[in-house]
Amino acid sequence: MQKFSYVAKDRSGRNMKGELEAKDNKHALEILQSRKLLVLKLEKEGNARTGFLNIFEKKVVTDDLVILFRQLATMIDSGIPIVMALDILIDQVEKPKLKKALAEARDSVNTGSNLSDALGKHYEVFSELFVNMIRAGESSGALDVILERIAVYIEKTSALQKKVNSAMVYPAVVTGMALIITLVLIIKVVPVFKDVFSSFGAKLPTPTLMLINTSEFMQKNIVIISVAVFFLVLLVRGYIKTPKGHLAFDKMKLKIPVFGTLLRKVAISKFTRTLGTLVKSGVPILGALEVVAKTSGNIVLENAILDVRNSVRDGATIAAPLEASKIFPTMVVRMIAVGEKSGQLEKMLNKIADFYDTQVDAAVEGLTSMIEPLIIVVLGVVIGGIVMCMFLPIFKITSLINM
Repeated sequence: MQKFSYVAKDRSGRNMKGELEAKDNKHALEILQSRKLLVLKLEKEGNARTGFLNIFEKKVVTDDLVILFRQLATMIDSGIPIVMALDILIDQVEKPKLKKALAEARDSVNTGSNLSDALGKHYEVFSELFVNMIRAGESSGALDVILERIAVYIEKTSALQKKVNSAMVYPAVVTGMALIITLVLIIKVVPVFKDVFSSFGAKLPTPTLMLINTSEFMQKNIVIISVAVFFLVLLVRGYIKTPKGHLAFDKMKLKIPVFGTLLRKVAISKFTRTLGTLVKSGVPILGALEVVAKTSGNIVLENAILDVRNSVRDGATIAAPLEASKIFPTMVVRMIAVGEKSGQLEKMLNKIADFYDTQVDAAVEGLTSMIEPLIIVVLGVVIGGIVMCMFLPIFKITSLINM
């Protein structure tokens, strides 16, 4: 028996770390999956000592996987054996992490394993979603088609995620810069004006006095404030990692004005496209729903999808529990219901995903156009207010001189 260390997520979305004993990597994966865990990282304990070197390794990004799956699909369609195709890919791949995963997968296939089982040993590179699709492709004899479908799926979901990230990064960066500028003004600039005002000997206007008092308080207690903020962040992060906190945080994300609507649209698009791709690839509906739930990225959505899975397992439809969850709009529920009745569920799911992709595009553009003037107004009020407070005494003195 060998010792393995792992990082995984349980059904509540909580991160878990631990160790276990197993005969090999595959046996360790089976043990963790039997515990209903989504494996994020699994390695032999002997390799843990070199873990600090992983921070210098280039990460495997979506573009790498798109090229990989597309090339593998082309070679298999051309009749090249899987082992030889993997050999060719290993020679072409540059990133050490991906090269190592492919080399170990090739060795496993060479000793009689299926491609899905071989890639399934590397969940840090190949997700459970891809492994299940490849397994379905092997069963149906259409592996090349499935691999091409995976590449298309990665491209579309990656494009969607990039749009959302761009919408989130801009306001975050501008807000951070505004906060830094405000702190510099209060801590460094205001004290200079305070010394000047002290020489006047006149009574300062109330706004100026409040600003100077705030500046003095922050100067005297900057260390305490910084430590308090640091521990507050740690406390919030610790709470979010608990099942109750994680659920509350994910609920809050979906209710945030403007951003919540965008995140909901992204979640619906990802859910429908992933489920549609899995069903079209021949993955059984119960297994597809379980994979979709684990990869949803939101515990509220995950619970809703697991309710759908239980409903389908008991012989009911997909649409009814989706409607009961109050997360999915009526249009989505009705279209899925029509797809179930007509036997074209995967087609309807992909139509919904395409529609919500365009909705996300429109939401991102609207968000960007709305945030720019909003940030300018906020910056003008905050920084302009500080400047006005500083110049009020000067205006007062000037008016007295003119009299």
